[in-house]
Amino acid sequence: MASPPFGIPANRYRDARRPEAPPYEFKDLIGSTIKMTGAMGALGLFFSAVQNALTRQNIGAWGVLTRYGGTTASFAAIGGSFEFTRIAAANLREKDDSWNPAIGGFFAGAVGGLKCDIVRTIPYVLGLGSVSAIAQGVFDYTGGSLFGYGMDPERDEYEHKEMLRTTRRRPLHETIEQLGEGRGKSVLHTK
Repeated sequence: MASPPFGIPANRYRDARRPEAPPYEFKDLIGSTIKMTGAMGALGLFFSAVQNALTRQNIGAWGVLTRYGGTTASFAAIGGSFEFTRIAAANLREKDDSWNPAIGGFFAGAVGGLKCDIVRTIPYVLGLGSVSAIAQGVFDYTGGSLFGYGMDPERDEYEHKEMLRTTRRRPLHETIEQLGEGRGKSVLHTK
């Protein structure tokens, strides 16, 4: 699209089919990354404590950090890389859509693939990143909830259910006309 000539406002050439989106508000990259890294590090510390408690040898309380500290660090790195790349992509693109969690999911999955001790190859790292990107992108695109759409706080559930009952309820005489009066009696009162 060519730039408008001098003196003509730029919004004159705006596509009328697409409504204007509100301006993007930049997010705090460093603060959000620190919060997510701390939260995921705490979750990793919890899993390290569980691993330490379930070992057969008596390692001691410091085993949470000495033997299973890698779990804490990998959780923190995965959470931090996800949040950093998600917000950085949103701020650079100036859009808040489902691509941002997909980009963040790719980097978080790649960091998780680097932690794996069994297989640490480039295809494995890229594959785990891709699977994580698809999962995060689809999750965000479908509403970001595992339990369906959220309830409307303004709607009274009792009134809503009563409205559904009255609109879907059939009168008794209409049901009897369709089924007939004799139906069901032979099944219940057989000798």
